[in-house]
Amino acid sequence: MGRPRTNNAAVRERLVVCATEMLARGPRESVTVRAVAAAADASTTAVYSLFGGKDGLIGAVRDRAVDSLFQDLAAVSTSEDPLADIYALAIAYRRWGCGHSHLYTVLFGGAQSFEPSGAVGTRDPIRPLIAAIDRAVAESLLAGEATSIALSLWVTLHGLVTLELAGALDAPTAEAAFRSASHAALRGWTTPAVFSRLRDAELAH
Repeated sequence: MGRPRTNNAAVRERLVVCATEMLARGPRESVTVRAVAAAADASTTAVYSLFGGKDGLIGAVRDRAVDSLFQDLAAVSTSEDPLADIYALAIAYRRWGCGHSHLYTVLFGGAQSFEPSGAVGTRDPIRPLIAAIDRAVAESLLAGEATSIALSLWVTLHGLVTLELAGALDAPTAEAAFRSASHAALRGWTTPAVFSRLRDAELAH
């Protein structure tokens, strides 16, 4: 039986899923239109008619990863404590990364070049974090520029999630490392009074 020629939503979904899996396993150069089409049980013409070619398909994969991460972070409830909200966003980021390993690898794992989106858009995954940081700075809980704070927190979280996905950390170690590293990274940006309060609370536990 030949491959289905109908270029509908189901074919599009299969192509995106297969391209995601292939990008998560190897470099962009190894992902060809023919290979993705064969894996998705579709025709090569479907890739061109639905996405305009390989670049469009890879763009669709990245868009899915960005949108999925944004949805999970945007779903985190906002409280009266912006520091607690930042930590809740860190938890959500780790949960998304571990639950969507292929998308995470495509977006951040080096399978393809990561291209930051530049200015923060309305559906940029960093938007909820920047908003929480801005609140914390306005309330004199954090001291620094919001983008710099966000970047340092992301570097910490990315390292932790990457090691966890690679199997370098067992579950108890990963959990302990996440708590201690996340708190330490955040505490480093706090104002002196808040730093002392947080440090005392952590030592008490």
